[in-house]
This record gives sequence, structure tokens and C-alpha cells, in this order.
Amino acid sequence: MAMTDKVKKVKRSKRKVSERALLFVVTNFNNTIVTATDMKGNTLCWASSGSCGFKGARKSTPFASRLVVDTVAKQVVEWGVKVVEVLIKGPGSGRDAVRMIDSIDGLRVSKLTDRTRAPHNGCTPKKKRRA
Repeated sequence: MAMTDKVKKVKRSKRKVSERALLFVVTNFNNTIVTATDMKGNTLCWASSGSCGFKGARKSTPFASRLVVDTVAKQVVEWGVKVVEVLIKGPGSGRDAVRMIDSIDGLRVSKLTDRTRAPHNGCTPKKKRRA
């Protein structure tokens, strides 16, 4: 392709999104990842502590997770979503940040579900170490 040839820019058509969405919050002791999907499971947007500018030990702070949730919630409002169902998974500090979603204008939490896996008397622990 020569330098004089012009490249056509293709405009993306905006998808029609319903007023309801799912917010998946995955927290662990090192990071928080939030993904917003429509009701069919198609991803609308996502963010993590690292994508919001935090590095190292600061990624695992409650402040970082609150900023991640705010970022995704604002993007979801731009998509036209008004009602959100939140699904939380993991033991990290980002669990409490989900409660701050109600402070964003135009977004309402309809359901808050905890999907953290817990063993039902699973594997036996390792033997005690001898001194």
C-alpha cells in the first residue's frame, strides 16, 4: 500500500443495550477485576486495579477497588444501563467497594450475590511440621 492511498475508517455502529446489566467483581488478595456484561453475557466494559494506574501493593487496597468499581459503573451508565445485578467472587478487599455503586447517579443495584467458593469439608490439611 502506497503512502498516498487513504485508509477508510470504519465507524462502529452502537450496539443496543438493554437497561439491565451484570457486574462481575472478582477480588483476591492482590487485585480487583470488574467486568460488566449485558444479560446475555456479552462484555460491555471492564477494569482492574492495574488498568486504573495502581501498581504493586497498592492494587490490593480498598481505595483501588473502589476506583475500579466507579470506573466501570460510569462506563455502564454511558451505555444506557440503569439497573445492575452484582456478582461478587473472592476474599479480597474489593468486596466492600461494591456497596459504593449506589452513590453513582442513574445506577441502581437490584441484586447483590456472593459467589465465593467455600469447601464443604474438602481436602484434608497437610500434616503438622515436625520441629
